[in-house]
Amino acid sequence: MAFDIDMIKRVYDALPGKIAAARQTVGRPLTLAEKILFAHLHSDQPLQNFERAKTYVDFTPDRVAMQDATAQMALLQFMQAGRPTVAVPSTVHCDHLIQAKVGAKEDLDTALDKNKEVYDFLASVSNKYGIGFWKPGAGIIHQVVLENYAFPGGMMIGTDSHTPNAGGLGMIAIGVGGADACDVMAGLAWELKWPKLIGIKLTGKLSGWTAPKDVILRVAGITTVKGGTGAIVEYFGEGADSLSATGKATICNMGAEIGATCSLFAYDEKMADYLRATERADIAELANGIKDHLRPDDDVYANPEKYYDQVIEINLDELEPHVNGPFTPDLAWPISKFAQAVKEHEWPEKLEVALIGSCTNSSYEDITRSASIARQATEKHLQTMAEFTITPGSEQVRYTIERDGLLETFDEIGGVVLANACGPCIGQWARHMDDPTRKNSIITSFNRNFAKRNDGNSSTHAFVASPEIVTAFAIAGDLTFNPLTDKLKNTKGEEVMLDEPTGYELPPRGFAVDDAGYQAPAANGKDIEVIVSPDSDRLQLLEVFPAWEGTDLKGLLLLIKAKGKCTTDHISMAGPWLNYRGHLDNISNNLLIGAVNYFNEKTDSVKNQLTGEYGHVPATQRAYKAAGIGSVVVGDENYGEGSSREHAAMEPRHLGVRAILVKSFARIHETNLKKQGMLGLTFDNKDDYDKVQEDDRIDILGLTEFAPGKQLTVVLHHKDGSTDSFPVNHTYNEQQIEWFKAGAALNIIRQKFNK
Repeated sequence: MAFDIDMIKRVYDALPGKIAAARQTVGRPLTLAEKILFAHLHSDQPLQNFERAKTYVDFTPDRVAMQDATAQMALLQFMQAGRPTVAVPSTVHCDHLIQAKVGAKEDLDTALDKNKEVYDFLASVSNKYGIGFWKPGAGIIHQVVLENYAFPGGMMIGTDSHTPNAGGLGMIAIGVGGADACDVMAGLAWELKWPKLIGIKLTGKLSGWTAPKDVILRVAGITTVKGGTGAIVEYFGEGADSLSATGKATICNMGAEIGATCSLFAYDEKMADYLRATERADIAELANGIKDHLRPDDDVYANPEKYYDQVIEINLDELEPHVNGPFTPDLAWPISKFAQAVKEHEWPEKLEVALIGSCTNSSYEDITRSASIARQATEKHLQTMAEFTITPGSEQVRYTIERDGLLETFDEIGGVVLANACGPCIGQWARHMDDPTRKNSIITSFNRNFAKRNDGNSSTHAFVASPEIVTAFAIAGDLTFNPLTDKLKNTKGEEVMLDEPTGYELPPRGFAVDDAGYQAPAANGKDIEVIVSPDSDRLQLLEVFPAWEGTDLKGLLLLIKAKGKCTTDHISMAGPWLNYRGHLDNISNNLLIGAVNYFNEKTDSVKNQLTGEYGHVPATQRAYKAAGIGSVVVGDENYGEGSSREHAAMEPRHLGVRAILVKSFARIHETNLKKQGMLGLTFDNKDDYDKVQEDDRIDILGLTEFAPGKQLTVVLHHKDGSTDSFPVNHTYNEQQIEWFKAGAALNIIRQKFNK
C-alpha cells in the first residue's frame, strides 16, 4: 500500500468539487495545471480568476521532500519555528554527500564515515519531528519520490530544483528553497505567483534510437534556459500518452533547465501501470475513479491556443536523437548535425568519459535500453574506448537490474557502477585525470552541463544526451560518431554497426529490493534530542537575521559586478562545499567565487574599496561586514539560474550584502532572496548596468515608502565625484515586504508561534 494513502484519499475526495467551483468562477474549460492549482488553494485564499504572471496566490501543498544537502539548512530553520511535528508529510533523502571515486560500496562506506555527523543530525531531527528518513544508499531523491510518493493530481514542493521529476506521475512538483519548505512544514501557506502556461503538444510516437530525453533536449533548444521562467509546462496529445511514466519524469525533471516552474503530464494508463508496478495499485484505482479530473478538459485538447500562453508542437515520428552542449543545456544539436558542430567549433573530438544514470535517467527502461547497446559491444567484439560509469537512481532499481543481469552486462564492457546517489551530476566526482587544465570532452545522461558542474574543471566540455546515445559514444570514444549511420571497427578488424536499442518500460518480473533504505520516524518525538556540537565545522545553529533599520540604505559598496552567466553554482559552488551545507558561516567562504568580475575578467578577485587591493570575494565582504558597511552585488541576465540552493541567498545575507541588482532573476533564486530578507532588484533600463563602476558608493532610496509595484531609486556615487541615478524595479508584494522589514520570513513565523 502507498505511503500517506489517507491524505491522498482526502485530496481525491475534494478534487471534483474544487475543480467544478474553479471552472464556474473562471467561466471556461481548464488545463490540468489549473485544475491542480485551484484544488490546492489555501483555505484563506479567495477563489478568483487569477492573472497569470502577476497575481501572488497562497497554496497548501500535500507534501515536502528534501535532499541531505539542502535539508540541513531547511531543518535548522524549522527547528526555530517552534512546532513539535511537521504539518504535512515530509521526507529527507541522503543522496548528495556521497562522492563518486572508486565504486558503489567503497564510496558509500567512505561517505558513511565522513558524513556521520550530518547523517546522525538528519536522522535524529527527522525522528523527532515526524519526517520520513531515507538513508544513504537508498537512492536519489527524485527517483525515490517517483517510486514511493508522487501521485497524480497532487502538489509537492522540494528543496531541489529537479523536484518537477514527479510531474511524470501527473503531480505539480516545484523546486523551492529551504525557507519555503520550512513554511509548509510549519503549517503556513506557500506563496507562488500564478504561473503562465506553456502547452507542448506531442504527436506521433518515439522509435529507434530516439528516447524521451530527446523531447526535452529539443524543447530546451526551442525555449532556451529562460523560456520557461514563470511558467508551468504541460505536455499533452497522443504522443504524450505513448510515453512511459519514467520517460515522462525524465522530461519533467529537465524542465528545470528551461527555467520552468514545473512540468507535468496528464494521468493515463502508463502512469497507472507504473503505480501498480511500484505496489501502489490503490492509488491507481483511486485515480481511475476521477480520471477526467486528472486530465485537461476536452476543449483544451481541441483548441490549445485558447488556453496556453504558448503552444509548441513536436512530432515524435520526426524527432531525432539530440546532444546538447557544451556549457549550457539549451545548445541543442540533432545527432545528424552534431559531428559537424564538434568539428566546426573545435571541441575535443576524443571522448574521455561517458556517464549514465542520475535522477534524470536511471529508470529500469533507461538501463535496459542502455544495456542492449552494451551487450552488442560484447557480441560484436567492440572495445569500450571511453571510461563508462553507471549511477542507479534507487536501491530498488539497482537491486532489480542486478537480479536481471544488467549490471553484469555493463561490467563486461568495463562499466563502473557508482553508488545510488547524485555523484558526478552535481560535482561529487573525484575524477581521475592527468591534467585538469587540458581541454577534454565528457558526455552524460544528466541534466546540467555548466562549466565546472561535473568535475570542477572549466576545461571540461560536457554534453548531455539520452543514456542510449551516451552508451554508444562510450563504445566509440569519438564525438564525431553517429550511431544511427556510422560503423565501428571491432577487434577482428571488421566494420560493424550498432543496432537500435531495445528495452522494457517496467521489469517483466516486477521490481525487487531487499532493503529500500527507509527509516520511519518515532510515533512521539517529544523526548528525542537533536545534538549539534558547538565545535562542529559542518553544522551550526542559526542566528536570527536582523530586522531592517527603517531607513533608506546609503553608502553601500559594490562587492562585485558579475559578468555574464551567474548561476547558483557560481554563487555557491557544490562539490567539496557540500560538506558545509549545514554551517552557514563556513560555507559562506565560497560566496561568488565562481562569478566573473566585470572589471578584470577574473573569478574570485574583486577590489576591496577599503584598502584598494584585490582579494577573494568572501574575504572582501567579510572586511566590509567587520567595518559595518553594507554592499551590493550587481548581475546580468537570469541571475541565480540553476539549482534551488538557498545558500546562494543566505550567504550574502549572512555576510552583510544588502541588495542584489541584476538585469533579470531566475525564479527560485529571487524567491530565496526575499525569504532571507534581502533586496532583489532589477534594472528598469538594462543599459544602466553599464553605469556601475568599480569604486562606486551606492544608495538605495524609497525604502521608507516600499510598496508593491512602486519603483525604488539607485544612486551611484562615482569616484570622480559624479553621480548616476536611475529607477529600479522589484516584484515584492505586501507580505514579502513584511519579510524584508522583519529581516527574514522565518522571523515572522517564529513570532507567530511564540505568541
